[in-house]
Amino acid sequence: MLIVLDENLPRPMARFFGPEHQVVTVQELGLAGTLNGSLLSRLEGHHDVFVTADKNLRYQQNLKGRSLAIVELPTNRLPLLKIIAARIESAVTSATPGAYIEVSMPIPPTTNGTAP
Repeated sequence: MLIVLDENLPRPMARFFGPEHQVVTVQELGLAGTLNGSLLSRLEGHHDVFVTADKNLRYQQNLKGRSLAIVELPTNRLPLLKIIAARIESAVTSATPGAYIEVSMPIPPTTNGTAP
């Protein structure tokens, strides 16, 4: 599977994926600074999954008819991404052509105002 990490994501995220996946960044492809519409068009047909923390992408771009799967992350902060690394890897691995998948952070349990 060919995975592209958006330029808003930390490169060390590539370690979240097994050796069966090829992971590159937008920067490594020479596409840094490319507008989203053009970027998606350039990735289409050449890569399988685009991973981003851009929450506006789906509202700003027409994603219908695309074969590129998109995985949206809740943050671009590496310490938090490490917490959900298994969720990210699962979302990417299960992504089908044209899918849009949101990965969420786990919701911490509430204490209802009581001390543990």
